[in-house]
Amino acid sequence: MRPGDEEFIRRIHREVADHYDEELELAIEDDGWESLFGDSGNAGEGHATDEERQARRRYFRELFRLQGELVKLQSWVVATGQKVVVLFEGRDAAGKGGVIKRITQRLNPRVCRVAALPAPNDRERTQWYFQRYVSHLPAAGEIVLFDRSWYNRAGVERVMGFCTDDQYEEFFRTVPEFEKMLVRSGIRLIKYWFSISDEEQHLRFLSRIHDPLKQWKLSPMDLESRRRWEAYTKAKEIMLERTHIPDARWWVVHADDKKTARLNCIHHLLTLIPYREVEHPGIVLPQRERSTDYFRQPVPREMWVPEVY
Repeated sequence: MRPGDEEFIRRIHREVADHYDEELELAIEDDGWESLFGDSGNAGEGHATDEERQARRRYFRELFRLQGELVKLQSWVVATGQKVVVLFEGRDAAGKGGVIKRITQRLNPRVCRVAALPAPNDRERTQWYFQRYVSHLPAAGEIVLFDRSWYNRAGVERVMGFCTDDQYEEFFRTVPEFEKMLVRSGIRLIKYWFSISDEEQHLRFLSRIHDPLKQWKLSPMDLESRRRWEAYTKAKEIMLERTHIPDARWWVVHADDKKTARLNCIHHLLTLIPYREVEHPGIVLPQRERSTDYFRQPVPREMWVPEVY
């Protein structure tokens, strides 16, 4: 090893560690600073017990392992031209966004993308109901994660009165045939429902109310959904009963514990797809070309961002 190589290796290790710190940032966003670091500001200290620290380490260790498998899945999807669609449904604050973040975190956004459609506009309301979702379906070598999907009609639209009884019934007549068509076309369609208890949703809503960084997540519709808990429960039960078909069955995730729900969902997703590791040729970093007549021009001082930190 040449002089200076040890420091170079340490810098590479720090760069790798920085990438994993992204997950720590998401954990702080989810659970708050003190839940991870305590009052002392050091990881694992403060109010955390030994058992909680060990559980946190296990969570991160397993999450990183599963994310490594997702990278292998991504390579297989591209190499074999697979088309994958995963639907994430559930009550507000059930944790759909959290698991989607962890799935996409290490993946290529050109391969794995998220479709989170807003409420339909006036033109879209006059279209065939499924039409606006079709344009987001994957081509060969792509994975699409729907953060809510066409099942809005069976949930929020039904409970809030945004569709008529006829439209509601037509949805249930059409959706099995629509999903069978997707599967016959070569799309792997996977549907998850994130299930949380009444008490857990209540706690998560209160957490958002009292956290300035999370208040944006609460819309008037979310608050109204809390009031109509029982109506949503009934709508969910009807939806699962009428759309759980052999070609596109539902999978229910116990989601009261956000971390275990993420791990369980990602692990289960990996078991549903028969991917294998794709062999890649070795990567060699080429030598940079250097020209004797090139001189790097200095950046004007006024263009630099102030180094406050």
